[in-house]
Amino acid sequence: MYKDYVNVIVMDHPLIKHKISLLRDKDTGTNEFRKLVEEIAMLEAFEAFRDLPLKDVEVETPIEKCISPVIEGKKLAVVPILRAGLGMVNGITALVPTAKVGHVGLYRDPETHEPHEYYCKLPEPIDQRLIVVIDPMLATGGSAVAAVDYIKKRGGKAIKFLCIIAAPEGVKRLAEAHPDIEIYIGNVDRELNEDAYICPGLGDAGDRIFGTK
Repeated sequence: MYKDYVNVIVMDHPLIKHKISLLRDKDTGTNEFRKLVEEIAMLEAFEAFRDLPLKDVEVETPIEKCISPVIEGKKLAVVPILRAGLGMVNGITALVPTAKVGHVGLYRDPETHEPHEYYCKLPEPIDQRLIVVIDPMLATGGSAVAAVDYIKKRGGKAIKFLCIIAAPEGVKRLAEAHPDIEIYIGNVDRELNEDAYICPGLGDAGDRIFGTK
């Protein structure tokens, strides 16, 4: 189903697939889980940033001066959806240390599974930045759609979304609500269960990243 959407990119790199399998394992401890999330985020960002614009500048090497490319325009904005999205930040900022970091705080109603915003802080000028929204899980798609909605309302224009695991239901909802953004996914799983958890999934990403229950 996700193949019907031109703005959805599902990763096929063996390293990403391997690390996701390690994430799924219920015996993977907090420290290893956290490191794997960071590593997968970095690998996904490497692909997502493939189209960053470049400009030529003069650089003096130990041998001579030359013209060499650097990233053009305003710096990136990395916006994790709290709290689980925080686990992906270090992987991306390790790749792009100059990136600014914003935050969108959402909580999910336990009965309706719909998101509610409680915090939003974005780096300025947000309308001149490439914004990368990150969350390990794309389940119902409600939080992702709401986060992109909030960012657009505050002036954000160029937006990409990165997640590690997605359910088909969430992919459909986000792709149709925001067809203008690129959605990068580590793996699309089978379905959501009655509690809106991804199956087979990897459990609660936030709890496993932060060691909470």
